[in-house]
Amino acid sequence: MVLALVCFGLLANAQDDNGKKENPDTLRVGNIIIIKKSNPSKVNVTQKSEKKSKSKISTNWLVVDLGFSNFADHTNYAVANGGSYLQPGSTAFTKSDFNLRDGKSINVNIWLFMQQLYIIKKNVGLKYGLGVELNNYRFKKSSLLSFKEDGIPYAGTTQLNDPFVFRDTVVGFSKNKLALDYITVPMMLNFQTTPRHGKPKFNVAFGVSAGYLYSQRNKQVSAERGKKKNRGDYDAEKFKLSYVAELGLGYVKLYGSYSPNSMFESSTHLKFNPYTLGIRIGN
Repeated sequence: MVLALVCFGLLANAQDDNGKKENPDTLRVGNIIIIKKSNPSKVNVTQKSEKKSKSKISTNWLVVDLGFSNFADHTNYAVANGGSYLQPGSTAFTKSDFNLRDGKSINVNIWLFMQQLYIIKKNVGLKYGLGVELNNYRFKKSSLLSFKEDGIPYAGTTQLNDPFVFRDTVVGFSKNKLALDYITVPMMLNFQTTPRHGKPKFNVAFGVSAGYLYSQRNKQVSAERGKKKNRGDYDAEKFKLSYVAELGLGYVKLYGSYSPNSMFESSTHLKFNPYTLGIRIGN
């Protein structure tokens, strides 16, 4: 018996001398090998990280856009001044009547979430979201425009007039803006590079967005009337379809949008094609 134990020990030492490494999960006490119990928490952590890395969906919450609102004016004023929407009085409206204060015409978008479904690895994905789009069109101080909803009868009738714009010559506005707010769903195809050696990733995305108008108002400030916020129906288009795009390098992203349709409904009204440009934060 003693001879057998001695031979076993010599055999074990010979194996160690040959340079064979022991399993890191084992412990030797003399000639006795104790196998350690694997740590289940490590296995779980590894499994979770592997599962997360294979996810095909990434989500960002509360993404905010800060930028500027404007519009391309394609109105035929020779036709528009002859309609019922513009009420020029003794002087016809011109394009200069609707000039904006660019630095004061603000666009703010608040996206409840922005989500991306990866299609080809993590380089190509379908990007979509849901949020509110807030557009403020601030007219110049020289502008005397007022937007009014229906409520005034046609001459000699009891039929109410349609929404219209008129020149409010009895006051001078220190602030005069038209605000249009939408619930919007964007959908874009996103292309992005894989970051290498600490370099930020580059991405470009483009697509469309669909918005529903839930609020329109004309806010004015003057010495004669004080602050007035007139809410109503100014014949703005209820549904807004826009082309949208995003360009980013790392955490810095630029966004833009352009609508091929006018923000007003009637073909004889103002033809303003709205567009926005700004910085996207939190995406």
